[in-house]
Amino acid sequence: MTEIRSLGYLRVQTTDIPRWRELVVDGLGMAVGSGPEPDGLYLRVDERRSRLQVLPGDVDRVLAVGWEVRDQFALEAVREQVEKSGVEVTELTEEESLYRDAERVITFRDPSGTQVEVFFGPVLDHSPVVTPHGGNFVTGACGLGHVVLPTPAATETYAFYTEVLGFLPRGAVRLGGPDAPLPARRVRFLGVNQRHHSLAICPAPPTEAPGMVHLMMEVDTLDAVGQALDRVGKLGFSISSTLGRHTNDKMVSFYVRAPGGWDLEFGTEGMLVDESHYTAEEITADSYWGHDWSGTEPLAAFQQ
Repeated sequence: MTEIRSLGYLRVQTTDIPRWRELVVDGLGMAVGSGPEPDGLYLRVDERRSRLQVLPGDVDRVLAVGWEVRDQFALEAVREQVEKSGVEVTELTEEESLYRDAERVITFRDPSGTQVEVFFGPVLDHSPVVTPHGGNFVTGACGLGHVVLPTPAATETYAFYTEVLGFLPRGAVRLGGPDAPLPARRVRFLGVNQRHHSLAICPAPPTEAPGMVHLMMEVDTLDAVGQALDRVGKLGFSISSTLGRHTNDKMVSFYVRAPGGWDLEFGTEGMLVDESHYTAEEITADSYWGHDWSGTEPLAAFQQ
């Protein structure tokens, strides 16, 4: 069983902070939080001081995916397992950890090159979360949401997250459909809590940036999703995928293109997995209905 409890935060770098603010605050309705970088954009959705950290830079890319554990003992257990696998682990200084709003943080790279940060002791903000459009985000034990990572080393990356970090397989989808030629290439879905998947691994060619297919965030009502879809359209953002319901996690969602070339999935009604009877499945269709990806690149074809 994994020591990792949830997706804790995501840190990204962008050349266009104002456009990011338009998307996530004015469009999707996240609350502006606080953080140590004066020019950074820190986004709140719950009592955490920030869940999404958008920092200025000269290129658009993902800086780190932050996974949360219970305490210092769990952190040491993760460190031991990663080092046993032959991967170098660095413990951040107290100052560097505070920069990430955590008590302690270790960091390493997964086989696809993604910077992974594992932490405990997130800094809380006890003031009310005042979202600009009154939306309520679904986090708690299920964490921020999920991330989909592209990788040229899908087999090694899948083995690392399942065998070293202890993520639970939560099914797959075969690229090219059930009749695709063998050997099969699959997008793999992985869970660490009741959320169907907190991570998905997508086979993809090597790329420098952005290092992300998408980030999913969940809200508590379908109306909040529909209203956000209206707002981001009026703000001139590209809708990567129309509203639809996924077959694996049952999420009703749409996808919008963020500055830098990757997507934000915004959804509701995601299923909760009961491990007492769940078995990993292979889905044969992305969605029951909707999720029209017309005009998007091939990588977007399986975007759960």
